[in-house]
Amino acid sequence: MYKLVILIEPLEDSSAFESSWPDFLHHSERMPGLRREATSRVDAVIFGQIPVAFMHELFFDNAADAQQALSSLHGRQAGKVLQQITQGKMTLFFADHKEDELANIRRYQTPEGDVKPVADSG
Repeated sequence: MYKLVILIEPLEDSSAFESSWPDFLHHSERMPGLRREATSRVDAVIFGQIPVAFMHELFFDNAADAQQALSSLHGRQAGKVLQQITQGKMTLFFADHKEDELANIRRYQTPEGDVKPVADSG
């Protein structure tokens, strides 16, 4: 999967953001190729230089689908709304997204919880 990650900094007027967020969703959820989305309200930034209050992720099958979605009418409208409601206090980036199921992760652990050593192929 491939995703667009939107990090939104704390805003002085979060009520304007909250009232206009559904307008952003209206457009973003109609972008072609969108597979799923996730929204997170950030409770605390543990380490880093960017203050983040809110994170939204839009998932696509691949980079080409993500680019096409952003170029679409709804993608451009979503971007316009996002720019307005955040006053530009945001960071956007693309990421190649990989996930693993817990059952598969546990296959590589010993009964004590340690990770099994990987055999050297050389």
